[in-house]
Amino acid sequence: MAIETNKKYKKKDANGSIERASKEIGKLPPQALEVEKALLGALLTYKDAYSNVCELLSAESFYHKNHQYIYQAMSELSLAGQPIDILTVSEKLKVGNRLEAVGGFATLSELSEIGTSAVNIEEYAEIIYNKFLARDLIRISSNIEEQAFGEETDIKNLLEYAEGQIFEINQRRVKKEVTKVGDVVADVISRINNAAQQEGGYTGLRTGFTKLDEKTNGWQPATLNIIAARPAMGKTAFVLSMAKNMAIDYGYPVAIFSLEMSNLELVNRLVINASEIEGEKIKTGRLTPNEWQDLYAKTDCLNSAPIFIDDTANISVSELTTKARRLKSEHDIQCIIIDYLQLMNASGMSYGSREQEVSIISRSLKGLAKELDIPVIALSQLNRGVESREEKRPQLSDLRESGAIEQDADMVVFIHRPEYYKILQDAEGNSNEGVAEIIIAKHCSGAVGDVRLQFTKELIKFSNLTERRYGSYQADTSSYQEFGNKYNEPMPIQPSSVDPF
Repeated sequence: MAIETNKKYKKKDANGSIERASKEIGKLPPQALEVEKALLGALLTYKDAYSNVCELLSAESFYHKNHQYIYQAMSELSLAGQPIDILTVSEKLKVGNRLEAVGGFATLSELSEIGTSAVNIEEYAEIIYNKFLARDLIRISSNIEEQAFGEETDIKNLLEYAEGQIFEINQRRVKKEVTKVGDVVADVISRINNAAQQEGGYTGLRTGFTKLDEKTNGWQPATLNIIAARPAMGKTAFVLSMAKNMAIDYGYPVAIFSLEMSNLELVNRLVINASEIEGEKIKTGRLTPNEWQDLYAKTDCLNSAPIFIDDTANISVSELTTKARRLKSEHDIQCIIIDYLQLMNASGMSYGSREQEVSIISRSLKGLAKELDIPVIALSQLNRGVESREEKRPQLSDLRESGAIEQDADMVVFIHRPEYYKILQDAEGNSNEGVAEIIIAKHCSGAVGDVRLQFTKELIKFSNLTERRYGSYQADTSSYQEFGNKYNEPMPIQPSSVDPF
């Protein structure tokens, strides 16, 4: 398994890997010792200087071991709310006999003198951090090289490890700056103007489900949205119906990462959805002449639909991130749909359990949504607790494998079909036949509540409840005789141009 294999790729002997690789190419590891001294001296000299660099640097960012000890002492003092100066740092270093290890009080005094002329501490911190990243890249490449030479190395796992490590470094490299409110006001006003020009004043992407859009104001940019349900509730059917509406009705480019179904299965479902012809008929090709006409006429819109499908099974979050960035750059995708979250893996990253792995995945997806400034919609399974309760409506505690999913998500939506559980009427006596409840259980920027949609099982389709329900599914056998020869040699379904990249 990938999880077990990747354990041997964990960070180990970091300095040894760096030194060994550096010797092989005849160069010293990237370092800036004089800059490290100047920065530490400035931190000892200037009050509150530590707060300007602490978000970027950690003790391991420094190359020299003595400098790591000194900065670690400063971090501990700051955490305890104590001042940082030559006296407090020296006292802190005495714990564990680290003061003598760094050269005694004389070393701190020497650093303090250097620091009196160091005024560009943020620039120094940037230099130190970039050197640290360069050393980390050397470590990773050395480990990859070592593993690549191995005769029994699983190359797929090694590639995932490499992707994950580079992804982690890139995530650490991104430093989010504090923003002044006034600098963002123009962007907010622009979004309000855009919303005013939209029908209904929506600020997010419309789904085509009117009541749902009214509740959510559309899928908002830079958000992670979880759609969860038990098996057979129609999670995939829901997002495919939604993706078709978004791409065809509103022109939003949508990316679908399908970890469970192949692109052929997904496009087949889209054909059933768009043509409004029963799935069994599509499967067998036994269509009436009118249905053949409907098939070609109603699915023609799919040929130019900006829907992009990737059906890589067991995709890692780093690989998905790479592909998503490319799709954003090349096709300006406005939404990402992942079917489904529990089938993803975080290969190449550090985790100790499946729960921690899912936490890494959800946190990474949240970061991807913010980076690309688009909504990420991930399907999720619910645990079996729903089935054992008399009340079958799902709740947040039913989210499977990790509480981090609920924590990281901006919105959590459940799909519930009472009809599946033989609950044929709601509390008001309304029929539950063909009705799906979309339960908004968490909504960081709006109200929670329920929305009722029509679910047509034979068409694998969700639609607005106010639309005409699909009628009889009895085949029109009157035309079978006249066109019987055609049914022996049915007209082929034209392939869709909605190709996976």
